[in-house]
Amino acid sequence: MLASNQVETRWYSRPTGDGVASRGARSLEERLTQATERKLEAKEHVFCEGDPRTHVYRVEEGVIAIYKSLFDGRRRIIDFAYPGDFIGLGVLGEHIMSAQATCPSKVRCLSASALETLAETDASLAIKLYKSVCQDLVAARSLLVTVGQRSAVERVAAFLLALHRRAGEGDGDVIKLAMRRSDIADLLGLTIETVSRTLTKLREMDVIEAEQGGTTVTLRNLARLRDLANE
Repeated sequence: MLASNQVETRWYSRPTGDGVASRGARSLEERLTQATERKLEAKEHVFCEGDPRTHVYRVEEGVIAIYKSLFDGRRRIIDFAYPGDFIGLGVLGEHIMSAQATCPSKVRCLSASALETLAETDASLAIKLYKSVCQDLVAARSLLVTVGQRSAVERVAAFLLALHRRAGEGDGDVIKLAMRRSDIADLLGLTIETVSRTLTKLREMDVIEAEQGGTTVTLRNLARLRDLANE
C-alpha cells in the first residue's frame, strides 16, 4: 500500500552494481506490462477486507484509499496509495484491509504467489517490496502521531505538505486533492466540517489558494505551512 503520505515506489547470476538492479527492474516492468490492467470507477473496490489475497496491485492512475472497517460500521482510512505504489502486500492468506478508489483509477494486477516466487530469486525486486512495506510502516507511525497529538490545523497542514513532497518539483506548489473531503476527514480523524473549515482558515491566512470545494490547491506560503504543521 500505502504509501504514507510520502509513500514512493516502492537474481543471482551476479554481475555487480547497477546491472543486477536494472535487470531486476526490467524483469518486474516486463511482468507489469503483461499484467492485467483493471480500471476502477470512483468508490469501486480493488479488494475488500477478508477477500483471499490472490493478487498484488500497482497503482497506475488515480488514488486508492486503504481503510479498515470498525465494528460499528465506520471506516478508518489508514493511507492513500498513489501511482507507483504497491497495494495488497502481506503474508496472510486474506486481505486485512480494504482498498477503494477515490476517483477514476487504474491498477495492474500481479499474481501474489508468482511475485513472491520471483522475489526469492530477484534481489532487487525483494528490496523494492521490502522498501514498500517499510514505507507502509512509516506511514502508519506518522498517522498515529498525527491523529494522537496534532490539532486540526496541524493535521491538515501536514497532509498538504505530504502531498506536496510526493508531487515533487515538477508541479511547483500546486497539488491535487484527488479524494473527497470525507476521505481526508477519515484519514485525519476529523469531521468533514472541520476539514472544510480548516482549509478555509488556511485560505484566509493566505497560506493556500483554493476555490471552495476545489480539487486543486496552490501552496502560497510553504514556510508558514510548515510552521502550522509543526514540522
